[in-house]
Amino acid sequence: MIALLFVVMYFMMIRPQQKRRREAEQMQSALAPGDEVVTIGGLHGTVTVVEDETVLLEVAPGVQTRYARPAVARVVKRAEAPAAETISEEAEPVKE
Repeated sequence: MIALLFVVMYFMMIRPQQKRRREAEQMQSALAPGDEVVTIGGLHGTVTVVEDETVLLEVAPGVQTRYARPAVARVVKRAEAPAAETISEEAEPVKE
């Protein structure tokens, strides 16, 4: 009975916590300039520079602060990837 209790505790508490930790580490390693983030202290900012252990956040125009990567709690908005080259509508005839 005690062994069953430990198995249930593992699947209900330990395993989900490990999954959340892995997701947080993955998010922090995928940070890129232009991402809008929130730190664990509640500070909102935009990533300007990503280094090995730190990120530089712009919290106001011209104001940059340095934080450890683990201090980033979540990404609010990812930086937009460069748009793929599109063909202008003038090049294609319009059929009506």
